[in-house]
Amino acid sequence: MSGHAGIVVVGAGECGARAALSLRDNGYPHPVTLIGDEVHLPYERPPLSKQMLLAEAFPSAPTVLGDLMLRERAIRHIGETQVGAIHADARNVALSDGRSVAYEKLLLATGAAPRRLANVPPSPRILYLRTIDDAVALRPWIRPGMQVAILGAGFIGLEVAASARSRGATVTVIESQERVLKRGVPQAIAETIEGLHRNNGVVVRCGVTVRGIEADERRVAISLTDGAEIISDVLVVGIGAQPRTELAMKAGIMVDNGIVVNARLQTSVDHIYAAGDCCSFPHPLYNGRRLRLEAWRNAQDQGALAAANLAGATNDYEAVPYFWSDQFDHTLQIAGLVDEGYTTIRRDLSDGAFILFHLDEGQRLVAASGVGPGNKVAKDIKLSEMLIARRACPSVEALAADVNLKSLLPRAA
Repeated sequence: MSGHAGIVVVGAGECGARAALSLRDNGYPHPVTLIGDEVHLPYERPPLSKQMLLAEAFPSAPTVLGDLMLRERAIRHIGETQVGAIHADARNVALSDGRSVAYEKLLLATGAAPRRLANVPPSPRILYLRTIDDAVALRPWIRPGMQVAILGAGFIGLEVAASARSRGATVTVIESQERVLKRGVPQAIAETIEGLHRNNGVVVRCGVTVRGIEADERRVAISLTDGAEIISDVLVVGIGAQPRTELAMKAGIMVDNGIVVNARLQTSVDHIYAAGDCCSFPHPLYNGRRLRLEAWRNAQDQGALAAANLAGATNDYEAVPYFWSDQFDHTLQIAGLVDEGYTTIRRDLSDGAFILFHLDEGQRLVAASGVGPGNKVAKDIKLSEMLIARRACPSVEALAADVNLKSLLPRAA
């Protein structure tokens, strides 16, 4: 490995860790360095709002890369360190501790950061959820007798609400939009999820905005524009995330709702790539529409593809977008982009589960969304994902009827 600077990955989350692993698993022979700003080894984030909050004894999040695997794969991990600057001409990155690390090629997998409340002083009773340390801070507040307020009814807010209610806390969710899960989730599924929360005792307040927030050593007071005031022991803020693009911007790399990359995940600087939550990329299934996806599957898939291209491949990113969320005993899954749909076809399954098929104006299947207890929708969403990838145009009659989706695949080949 000597004499070759190798590849440096900035960001040790799901995407960066998967990229480092993929480089080694596919035989990349030169140095691989993974740099992250957390003290922890790379870990999975989806359990933070679910298992990490629900377990009676505090669990550890599953690691993506443990010490043994790092040694076996000869991946150098530099943790608890910020990258202060990228020197693209010299091909090195400057670290916050004064060191610099040389590279041949660079991957930015810097992820996203929670959107913070403006004009609200920091308080131990106002929390966000992005890291293990955030989950550690939140756990003591979600137990019987606690009043938990949650600002934002997106995936994170509702997952925390379900976990907190399941552990016996009293929970109120505040959402400025007219319904929950406004972004990317069809109304029928959002209504099912909202009903699930209400049936489990969660108070859901939609269509109201916050006028002011005050926190002291005893409570958090949230005043709303409709005149109501909500008093809670803790406020969990889940109002979206912002891509971490500061490093790229300082280096002169093009940024527009994320670090701008081409179909191969290459930035405006040809030896620097970006992947995961931080990047904006064109998708061939949707006429090159530029997307930025904050999703576990996307982080995995882009990490692997970026690794291949950093090592010399020239592959385009074509994976079908996929999202999922577990809340109480239900799972919500979406393949594709719902807002690309023009016509929606519903198929009812057993136990109250259902699938929505979303067709564009040319009757091509562009998305499928479903919700139900347990894994009721998993098989049909997986088959739908395959149909979407093949640009299938299944008949409305077949989708509405109880036709096995697998039988539609050969016609789509």
